[in-house]
Amino acid sequence: MSSSTCAGVDVGGGGIRVRIDGGEGIIAGEDTSPVPRDRGRVDLPRLAARVAAVIETSAPGVDRLEGMAIGVTGLPGLVKDPETLWHALGDRFGLGALVVAGDMVTTHAGALGFRAGVVVAAGTGVITLGTDLDGVWNQADGWGHLLGDHGSGAWIGSQGLQAALRAHDRRSGGSTALLEHMTARFGHPLDLVALVYESGSPAHHLASFAPSVAEAAREGDPAARRIWAEAGRQLAQTAVAAAAGLEPVFSWGGRLFDAADLLMEPFQSTVRAVLPDARFIPPLGTSADGALGLAKAAASIEARHPYMYVFSRTDAPAVRPLRRTR
Repeated sequence: MSSSTCAGVDVGGGGIRVRIDGGEGIIAGEDTSPVPRDRGRVDLPRLAARVAAVIETSAPGVDRLEGMAIGVTGLPGLVKDPETLWHALGDRFGLGALVVAGDMVTTHAGALGFRAGVVVAAGTGVITLGTDLDGVWNQADGWGHLLGDHGSGAWIGSQGLQAALRAHDRRSGGSTALLEHMTARFGHPLDLVALVYESGSPAHHLASFAPSVAEAAREGDPAARRIWAEAGRQLAQTAVAAAAGLEPVFSWGGRLFDAADLLMEPFQSTVRAVLPDARFIPPLGTSADGALGLAKAAASIEARHPYMYVFSRTDAPAVRPLRRTR
């Protein structure tokens, strides 16, 4: 690896994804375990150890990184003292600069390549960022599976499990197809209850059922199809809310959009019902790609960017304060 090697890291509900560029092609790495948490917040010391392990496993020869950027789910609300990542990773990789940003920032950068517009980041959770990269920074949703994240993987999984449990109870509005999927995946409903309510990451388990809801929808189950259609509408409402003050340019990121056949039509039609001139641009890359782009630009990032902390060796390691317009 060259002295200008950079690493981009995406930390989402589905795990850790890494992109490393040392000038000889991009190396990818992944850790699919749930993000470590401590009383709800992201556990930064454990996260740093896992990020380091993915980098060292994926690129065994790396001994110095000029720049690194980490897009973290839950920032700023659930990420306390991000300087912890600088202390844990700075010396370990001889970092010149480190950017710690919300994963909505890295998803936006990956999808639109630092262009103005709105990007919906939807995986286990959902958060949307509309920005012109200057004075407009609109966040919509991102409030977690108990308070928001409408249309996310956890929301879809929860809606699907509720329909399955209604069928189990012989209540109206249930789905026997989803009940069969639930039983095949989790066993008896009491096993599901114990798994979800005793888990340190219930959203992860809820979202793990979203692929089963997609499978049932493609098999023609009306309840599953309604859930996915409503998810598309919920994501669209979030996207429209984040478009205030911007040209109506939209893109997306996150693994939920892999179910494009179920999601895109209700998503796009709902946006266009409000904003007829809306333009939809397929994402140029992923959140990990956006993080890599930020890593390469880490030394020149200015403090005007909100939702972002910047640390470097040229300045005393310090946090550049967040500011939010909404």
